[in-house]
Amino acid sequence: MEDQGQKNGRMVNVEVSDGIDRSELFGGLDKNLRLIEENLKVDIIQRDDSLILKGEYASRAEKIIKEMMSVLEKGGKLDEQKINYIADLSDRGISYREENPGKDIICFTHEGKPLRAKTIGQKTYVDSIRKKDIVFGIGPAGTGKTYIAVAMAVNAFKNKQVQKIILARPAVEAGERLGFLPGDLQEKVDPYLRPLYDALYDVLGRESALRLKEKEVIEVVPLAYMRGRTLDNSFIILDEAQNTTPEQMKMFLTRMGFGSKVVVTGDITQIDLPRGKKSGLKEAAAVLKDVREISFCYMKEADVVRHQLVKKIINAYDVYYRAHPSREEE
Repeated sequence: MEDQGQKNGRMVNVEVSDGIDRSELFGGLDKNLRLIEENLKVDIIQRDDSLILKGEYASRAEKIIKEMMSVLEKGGKLDEQKINYIADLSDRGISYREENPGKDIICFTHEGKPLRAKTIGQKTYVDSIRKKDIVFGIGPAGTGKTYIAVAMAVNAFKNKQVQKIILARPAVEAGERLGFLPGDLQEKVDPYLRPLYDALYDVLGRESALRLKEKEVIEVVPLAYMRGRTLDNSFIILDEAQNTTPEQMKMFLTRMGFGSKVVVTGDITQIDLPRGKKSGLKEAAAVLKDVREISFCYMKEADVVRHQLVKKIINAYDVYYRAHPSREEE
């Protein structure tokens, strides 16, 4: 039983039910508990059927541990990313248990692994793709924008909702132009398209993806290849859209035909266009924001599902750019 007098102070007793696998809750070598201790500056003492939490933020640690137990009770798994995300939500007064972002399966990988949304932002993004014909996924690196879009495209194809998957990306980045690169056209564009191939291979498997590409069921192409086409019954993804010009963005969006779905992904903090060039993604967000049939999903630092250090790097740059706004234009 919890001692309410202790709870109002700096010590909390949290019961661990018999149905909880302690090795899953605590983590190998108690790494999950150590993560909470380090982040909240609390001490956690293990007892036979409970944990004693000591420190100024013991009550916050209690909420996090209870959310972690709820994840395990529902058959979920814990890892560093999920624990940190649970903590982020808890600090904002949001319950991971109640939001349950990983409730629905997006699709299964070629290895049979279920793919689920890991954050509330990702869940909103997935729901929008299911409901709307055009969706913009805007957010920092590591939020899963492209990976989720590819997974949704594969799922739509497997369920016979579309006949083709088309993945496009601006082929000019960081000041490099294709005409100055060695090799034939495919060799030139492949390095720019590699992230799209990686996502495809992970979801479909390399052999299946290449087989569908040979049959032209899947196309992975530079954005310039979209000009003059009308794409019916297709799932079309434009990646790195912050590096399009307004003219390219309009050209791309007007390629959409009957029975098609379009997902545009990008990070407006990572624009590689020459100085003075306006981003087509930024302009589209302003021009199309009131079109009801189009959804804009903005993911944030909290939605980053890579190494925890990536979040800190993104946050540090955001703080720096807010303090030095002119730096972003350089």
